[in-house]
Amino acid sequence: MSAQPVVRNRPGPEPDWLTLGQAARFLGVAQSTIRKWSDDGRVRAFYTPGGHRRFRLEDLESFVDGSGPGGRNRRGPLVLVVDDDARLREFLRVSLEASGYSVSEAEGGEQALAAIADERPALVLLDVVMPGVDGWQLLRRLEERHGSIPVIMFSGQVDEASARAAAEGGARGFIGKPFDPQELLARAKQLVPA
Repeated sequence: MSAQPVVRNRPGPEPDWLTLGQAARFLGVAQSTIRKWSDDGRVRAFYTPGGHRRFRLEDLESFVDGSGPGGRNRRGPLVLVVDDDARLREFLRVSLEASGYSVSEAEGGEQALAAIADERPALVLLDVVMPGVDGWQLLRRLEERHGSIPVIMFSGQVDEASARAAAEGGARGFIGKPFDPQELLARAKQLVPA
């Protein structure tokens, strides 16, 4: 009589289906964010008979591959976000991508110019106060080299003189920080519809 193989319980591979909470942890976002993305059709969701969302791991991996800086599956107009604050860049990227834009990021003026040389954006969102090349200097360079790219500037210091200087320098908008993301999106959509 031959011996039967012994089957042991081993930890299996990652599950193919994830709950809303698991999917949010996998993507590193809040559950409300992935819920909005699935409502907008950006992330494919399936529903259980009880109405709960489930996400396939391979769909989430495809979403990650196509999102963020350098994403392969860009859909909408490209917006370049230039700010030295990584958290603000991330916040703007998520908000813009949820509205159908593709987004690239730069933490300073030189990095922004290199990004524009790689791929010309349809819109630039530009912080005024940054180390090295500040927003005013970058606006001048953009006007000299790429005058037709619309620019919206933002700053924590907002006064009429700054707004006038931005308009005279070629910016199409000037918004104060902290700003309402809906106001920024409305301005972006006026200049470059998604």
